[in-house]
Amino acid sequence: MTNKTNKTKSYSVGEVAGFASVTVRTLHHYDEIGLLSPGDRSHAGHRRYGDADLDRLQQILFYRELGFPLDEVAALLDDPAADPQQHLQRQHELLSARIAELTRMAEAVEHAMEARKMGINLTPEEKFEVFGDKDPEAYAEESARRWGGTASYAESQRRVARYTKDDWEEIQSEMADWTERYKALMADGEDPTGERAMDLAEAHRAHITQWYFDCDLEIHTGLGEMYVSDTRFRSFYESLGEGMSAHLRDAIHANAARSQN
Repeated sequence: MTNKTNKTKSYSVGEVAGFASVTVRTLHHYDEIGLLSPGDRSHAGHRRYGDADLDRLQQILFYRELGFPLDEVAALLDDPAADPQQHLQRQHELLSARIAELTRMAEAVEHAMEARKMGINLTPEEKFEVFGDKDPEAYAEESARRWGGTASYAESQRRVARYTKDDWEEIQSEMADWTERYKALMADGEDPTGERAMDLAEAHRAHITQWYFDCDLEIHTGLGEMYVSDTRFRSFYESLGEGMSAHLRDAIHANAARSQN
């Protein structure tokens, strides 16, 4: 005699639609084309979905999210040589590749945004002449957007829009002087928690505040983290001196802690 208390739980089409965030009509369509036919029916003839049906629906939705057409999804799932673990492995690989591609696309969009946001009133020749190959402050407005909030970003945009060629040359000169001093302290083996390093971290913060936006200690600490985590900033500082990105980040943290004591 069958023990009804051990009967596998099943779910109505409405419940499954709610679980999976799809419409009832979608589930009916999957049933009609033979892609997902529920394994049970109620006494009244209504569709009932079991755990195996939910697993198959999950696989279907994974493949659909990856752009596979329904007939190809059916062929993949009905392949007798494939098992559920292989499907998950395949989907993980495809999703990872998609994430990497979307990340590259997002970075390309960010670069395009940065180019528009600068709004510098210089000729193309002057822009190349002033900025050279690399300039960490070229990303100042992105920094403001990430950590400075709307007001800081607006202030940065307002300032840079009115800068002349002479202004940018002065900014570059100040940054070059700061860079030489920071490289010198690193060559001397100065610890990032030392006074010289903290003083130059403070000078770095003052430079941003003077020319771009009000860079308080919290924002500056966030920028320091970005100098290590963001490949563009890290590459810039590493081109100035090996280990500089992490050294500057630690000096910024030390300066913030000093200022709060």
